[in-house]
Amino acid sequence: MRIKTLSIPVLDQAKALKFYTEILGLKLKTNIDVGGGNKWLTVESSQEENGAEILLEPAPLHFEPSRIYQKAIKDAGLPVAQLEVDDVEKEYERLTDLGVSFSVKPTSVGTAAIAILDDTCGNFLQLVQIL
Repeated sequence: MRIKTLSIPVLDQAKALKFYTEILGLKLKTNIDVGGGNKWLTVESSQEENGAEILLEPAPLHFEPSRIYQKAIKDAGLPVAQLEVDDVEKEYERLTDLGVSFSVKPTSVGTAAIAILDDTCGNFLQLVQIL
C-alpha cells in the first residue's frame, strides 16, 4: 500500500494553485477540467517527483459539511497538512519575505522544529524540520 493523493479543501482552486506553486514551490502535477468550474488539480514536491500528491479540492464551495469542517479546523488553529523542510527558520524567512502569514513562528518541539502558515485558501499548513 502506498500513499498517492491527499486532499486539502480550498476555497479557490486558482488562488490555491498559485500559492502552492509560486509561493511554496510545489509543482503542478495534474490539471483536468471535471466540469462545473472544478478541476482535478494536484501538486507534488519539486524535490520528490512522482511522490504523494496534494489534491486542491474545491469541496467547501459545493458541500456544506466540508466548508464547516474546514472552518472548524482553521478556527481551532490546526494545520491540515505537514510539509517537511530542511531548515524551518530559512523557509520561514523566505516565505515571510513573500508575504506569507504565520500563526506559529519557528518553534522547537523536542526532536523537530515547526512553523504554521496560512495558505490563503482556508487552511493552516505546518512546516516541520526533523532535528
